[in-house]
Amino acid sequence: MGSVTERPAPSRVAAVPRRMRQVCAALAVVVVAVMVWVAATLPGTTNTVVSYGTVDQFAMVGIGLVLAAGIVALGRSRVDADAEGVRFRNIALGQALPWSSVRAVAFERKSPWASLVLENGDEVSLLAIQAVDHERAVAAVEGLRALHAAARANDPKPPPLLY
Repeated sequence: MGSVTERPAPSRVAAVPRRMRQVCAALAVVVVAVMVWVAATLPGTTNTVVSYGTVDQFAMVGIGLVLAAGIVALGRSRVDADAEGVRFRNIALGQALPWSSVRAVAFERKSPWASLVLENGDEVSLLAIQAVDHERAVAAVEGLRALHAAARANDPKPPPLLY
């Protein structure tokens, strides 16, 4: 049997949720199309109860565009990592962490996305690395683990537990 050779750590890792971006883009197009159709078929009537006009039609299209922008924003997640640390954005908020504050990169078999286990015991989800992206997700997690291992290689060993 041949020996397993370790691959060198990549210099950078970047990941985005490909499948989620595709689904969000398609859904946003559907929402805009439905709202344009609603605006086009909105009756231009005036009666004693409700009056619809051109302004209401433009408002419907505007609401559709705002909803579509919100849907597309769901796919904005991103992870970028290098030898210094990992930077990630989950939907709206971004964060940067040095590798010294990361204990492990976790991607459980049943998890929908990867996560970082921090030294303080917290866990941070990485929504950009999703299980539905299959090989891309696995490659991103392997790259993050290699960068983490390389960055933490010279850390001192913790003392043995006394209990």
